[in-house]
Amino acid sequence: MAQESKGFFARLKARLNRGGSSLARDLRSLLRGRKIDAAVLEELETRLLSADVGVEATSDILQELRRRVALRELDDVEALLEALREQLTALLTPCAQPLRIERRAKPFVVLVVGVNGSGKTTSIGKLARWLRDEHLSVMLAAGDTFRAAAVEQLHVWAERTGALFSAQQSGADPGAVIFDAIQSAQARGIDVVLADTAGRLQAQTHLMDELKKVKRVIGRVMSDAPHEVLLVLDANQGQNALAQAQQFHQALGVTGLVVTKLDGTARGGIVVAIARQLKLPIRFIGLGEKAEDFGPFDARAFASALIESAGEADELAPARRGEVDAS
Repeated sequence: MAQESKGFFARLKARLNRGGSSLARDLRSLLRGRKIDAAVLEELETRLLSADVGVEATSDILQELRRRVALRELDDVEALLEALREQLTALLTPCAQPLRIERRAKPFVVLVVGVNGSGKTTSIGKLARWLRDEHLSVMLAAGDTFRAAAVEQLHVWAERTGALFSAQQSGADPGAVIFDAIQSAQARGIDVVLADTAGRLQAQTHLMDELKKVKRVIGRVMSDAPHEVLLVLDANQGQNALAQAQQFHQALGVTGLVVTKLDGTARGGIVVAIARQLKLPIRFIGLGEKAEDFGPFDARAFASALIESAGEADELAPARRGEVDAS
């Protein structure tokens, strides 16, 4: 499992820093032979903002770096990069909270929500595979009753992962579909129910109200459910993903996040912005379409991936390389 995790974050590092570019490589090139001064920190600030780290998180990071520069603690680019990695790790660590399935809850109900195109149904399938690898029985509930392709896609994932599948006719009431799935899971002693929902924009008030209704219906069949409200966010949405998270959280009380599509144009900094602003647990991240391109969030490894490209791992000092490998 440790080897698999190391390979997962090596792929993340490569995909966040495509084309031979990375924050570390760019800064090394820019700062070669220069002392760390105000101009250098301004350049770093620009690059963090362009990577979607966000104004507030960038301000926090730069405030600490300026303090350490003033104390002459950071006198070269390697020291600056290490300090940046420490800052990013500190911001992300409180949010690196794995999904814990409570065995006393039978089933443990996960309500999965998100906007259209965020990768929600695919993430459910990948999560089902992860749970099955943990030797848990799983049922997928097709609560997205308005898009036939979503039901079919979920059914395929159920077959791939060995999960049970629960669906009704197209256009059925989503709350009723999930209600029946939970009752069926209770009767069969299933460990986890993953409930899909129709994608919606956070500004569509009537659709958000429908999600609230689904959540209430779930509470009628199990008073303490859903046990997890998992919001799927597309990293390519940048700062808009932060707005989505804020509004879904306000409406539903989100308990965990999945950040997807980190293999696209995203530079990954939005994860830092979300951690700084919302402090919600980041359960998983997704790198691509394959089932193995999905894994639990690791703060230190992610901070390293934001800064270093895949080929730069060998350029790290031995002590630092040991830290990265340990994560």
